[in-house]
Amino acid sequence: MAGKRSILDHVLVPKCRILKEDEVEELLKKYGVSKDSLPKILADDPVVKELGAKKGDVIEFVRNSPISGKALYYRVVV
Repeated sequence: MAGKRSILDHVLVPKCRILKEDEVEELLKKYGVSKDSLPKILADDPVVKELGAKKGDVIEFVRNSPISGKALYYRVVV
């Protein structure tokens, strides 16, 4: 039997990572928003669990886009 596979390796799951605190501050300053105004993702989401993210962490997702090549989007864990 093969070892457990990560859901992060699935073709339909976009590449993602937890942002460092200084990256979060830079992101919020760049867009002139607060952490509360970012889109939310639940703490019990399988991707959040796999990454080991905690409430308040910001996750960066990288989607492949046919127009722009790559599109970044962000979610705060609630």
